[in-house]
Order: sequence, then C-alpha cells, then structure tokens
Amino acid sequence: MSLRVAQSIAELRSLLAQARRTGKTIGLVPTMGSLHAGHGRLMELAREESGFVAVSIFVNPTQFNQQEDFHRYPREFEKDRQFCEALGVDCIFAPPVEEMYPRPGLTSVEVAVISETLCGPFRPGHFRGVATVVAKLLNIVQPDFAYFGEKDAQQLAVIQRMVEDLNLPVTIRPVATVREPDGLALSSRNKHLSAGERQAATVLYQALQAAERAIQAGERNAERVKQQAQKIFDKQPGARVEYFEIVNPADMQPVAEIQIAESQGAEIQNAVRVAGAIWVGSTRLIDNILVVPGER
Repeated sequence: MSLRVAQSIAELRSLLAQARRTGKTIGLVPTMGSLHAGHGRLMELAREESGFVAVSIFVNPTQFNQQEDFHRYPREFEKDRQFCEALGVDCIFAPPVEEMYPRPGLTSVEVAVISETLCGPFRPGHFRGVATVVAKLLNIVQPDFAYFGEKDAQQLAVIQRMVEDLNLPVTIRPVATVREPDGLALSSRNKHLSAGERQAATVLYQALQAAERAIQAGERNAERVKQQAQKIFDKQPGARVEYFEIVNPADMQPVAEIQIAESQGAEIQNAVRVAGAIWVGSTRLIDNILVVPGER
C-alpha cells in the first residue's frame, strides 16, 4: 500500500479500520515533523514490529510556553512526507490545529511529580500540553505500540506513567537516542545552530560523559559528580547551563547519593539518569544518559 496522508480524524480512523480488518497491528510514531534520523529509528522499529505504521505530524500549540517558539518551529511537510515514504510508513496523520482542538480545551492531562523537575520549572505547562496531546493521539489511533525517543527522557517518563495510571491499552516502546559522530543528540532544533554554535553544543554530551566517568570511578555523591561535569562546561563559554541534574529515572526526582545498581530479574534497580539542558545562542538543547553504577 502506498503512503496515505490523512488530515481528519475520520479519514485516519477509516484507514486504521481497514488495517485492523486484515489483522494488522498498529504502530504509532508521534512527531512534530522536521524529521531526522532519530525519528527514522522510531519508524524503523515500528516497521519491524507493526503491520501498519502511522506517523503523526502535528506541531502542538499547547506545549509551547511562548508563541514565538511555536511559530518558529520548522514545518517541512513535503520533505517529511518523502522521509516517511522512504521508510515504508503506511500513513501520515497531519491534522490542522482546528481538527485537534475544534474548541478551546476544558480538559487536560497532567502527570504530577515527574513533570515538576528538570524542564518542568523552565517550561510551565509544557508537560501538560504533551500529556494531553499524546492522550488524544493514543485515543484517536488506538495503536498496539507507540514509539518515543529516550532523548526526551522526561517526556517519555510522563507518557509511561500516564499510560499506566489511565490503563491505556498500548505498549510504549522507548528507543535509544541517536547521535552525531561527535555525540550531539539529533534534534530538530540543531538546524538553528550556526557553525560555531554547533561546535559549542557538543559540551552537553561531554559533560554527561564526565558525570558517567565519575560515577563509574566510584563517586556516589551527586553534587560532587555534578562538579566534575561543571568543569567541562567551564571550558565552553558559548553554552549557558539551564540545569544539570542526576535523577531517579522513574520519577525524575534528584538523588543525593547514587546507589550501586542491583539486578532484579529483567530490571535494574538504582540506575540514575543524568540530564541537562543548555542554551547555545538562542537555541535550547536537552540531552541525558542512563548510568548503571557498578562496584568500585
């Protein structure tokens, strides 16, 4: 089947119903467009696991704190359509804003605690907008699987908890961050960087690596680990740190002491997520890594 583009919920549901009648599982990749290889990895995994792959392309106005950022967000639909077609996507759902929000919303989804740290204080209302639009997409599509990148780890944790708390019948598939050869996490925002800013932007991943090295060398005090990372930031005046934290991956709450990891069946206990946000020029970048601390 060739790639179809649906702009209305009714048209999308008709295409999904046809797929279900033939016994196909549904995989959803929610995006805001401006697609890159990181999104491509989500689509590849969806293609491997699902009989019918739907990609949503919707720049969601309710998750932007400033309207300037909403209007600035890159929109390249034809390029995105070709990108999806090359990866074997079955359907793009590209609704106009009035299709998703025909009236001012009186209902929203908010995931407490997880959304209150890291990006939360700097982007008030952002995660409420994210959780609400993802809940709407999951309800519209009703996929078997939905794919989200670990680069947006706090967003992923919010969505995972929302799905669990609301008993939504979907399996969330986390997908590892895709990076440039120098470690910079792929992001739609990277295209805003000048050549000099692009070079400066690598400092965030370097700081994350410094923190990981300190933890694996035996440092268990989170503040001292962050001090090691700060030494990396100090060498790059072109970047301004918004936050740099070591948190529990489940609830995104900062930890003071890092515990040695223990394996309990298929799960690893006491892993930590090291996460940061920086500004390079007028561009805000986020990144994180999961660290499993071992014995000294």
